[in-house]
Amino acid sequence: MAKENKQNLKTGFTTGAAATAAVKGGLCLLLNGAAPSEVRIKLLTGDDIDIPIHACVFEDEKSVRCTVIKDAGDDPDITHRAEIGANVTFSDNETQDSVIITGGKGVGRVTKPGLEIPPGEPAINPGPRKMIIQTVHEVLRNHGIRRTIRVEIFVPEGETLAQKTLNPRLGIIGGISILGTTGVVRPMSHDAYIATIKSSLSVARAAGLSQVVMTTGRRSERFSQSLMRELPEEAFIQIGDFFKMSLESASDKGFDLITLAVFFGKAVKMAQGIPHTHAAKSSLTLHKLSDWSFEVTKDEAFAKKIFSANTARHAFDLILNEYPKIISYVGKEMICSARSFAASSVSVHGIIFDYSGDVVFDNAKACQ
Repeated sequence: MAKENKQNLKTGFTTGAAATAAVKGGLCLLLNGAAPSEVRIKLLTGDDIDIPIHACVFEDEKSVRCTVIKDAGDDPDITHRAEIGANVTFSDNETQDSVIITGGKGVGRVTKPGLEIPPGEPAINPGPRKMIIQTVHEVLRNHGIRRTIRVEIFVPEGETLAQKTLNPRLGIIGGISILGTTGVVRPMSHDAYIATIKSSLSVARAAGLSQVVMTTGRRSERFSQSLMRELPEEAFIQIGDFFKMSLESASDKGFDLITLAVFFGKAVKMAQGIPHTHAAKSSLTLHKLSDWSFEVTKDEAFAKKIFSANTARHAFDLILNEYPKIISYVGKEMICSARSFAASSVSVHGIIFDYSGDVVFDNAKACQ
């Protein structure tokens, strides 16, 4: 079950832990003839967690269907409260102690290289596979038997849930991924988003690309795709607030060119060298923008107007009308900050959009 952490936020469990619990529940029903109300599984951290069983029934004398309701705790998660299930079947091989894992309805299938799982395989990551296998072996060992167990993981609403993720971009078709590096979801850890960014970069690299375009969300990505129609879909990476981490990861993977294509508000935060832009308070952002405005214009009254702006967007409207050269200053500083996070061998290009999608800054040679 989910647990409280020190900040009174509940931790949860991953889709991989949910699938493992469903497998154990099904195996217990097969071996004991009774469905458990909850099961205890060992996470990849070595810790134990108790997970309630939602439903567990016999399909026939050798096969059961067992499901768990995923609990992401207080971490925002598309799969929170989703039903994750496993069909668990005894094979006819009674001497070989092995586990065969497949993906059923609602579990995506990998179609592009660059991910942890090769094309053609169900999108069940190595962590969950390891957890399922060690759990099955533990249960069989405790019962003193050897048996080949077939496990089919399924997610009844997986295809619908996948439409709200970047799975199609990653080449994962037909459902969600079964994820988890440890089995536990820690609130506000953003582990899933970070994993998606890194996976997206891996897919782009495996596709032979040397350039990626980093945007902070769907709108800036859509504008970028319209601007750079020559680039394939895999080249566009939504990094959210993960400025530093994304640049470091792209550098590690050997990209030659990184384009940052963002709105003005994010550009101002990036220009300040803030590693995770969500953490920046807007009052501090406007204070810095006010300082830059005075530095560029020497207009004290205008700088005070910027400092008193309600939002970065409000400040942008003032700047665009009176001193658009401030936008160029911010763009150049954004590129300088990005270069401080990227490898020296990587070229950084910056684009700033207005809020209608028109380009107000575009200079690949800034700060050289």
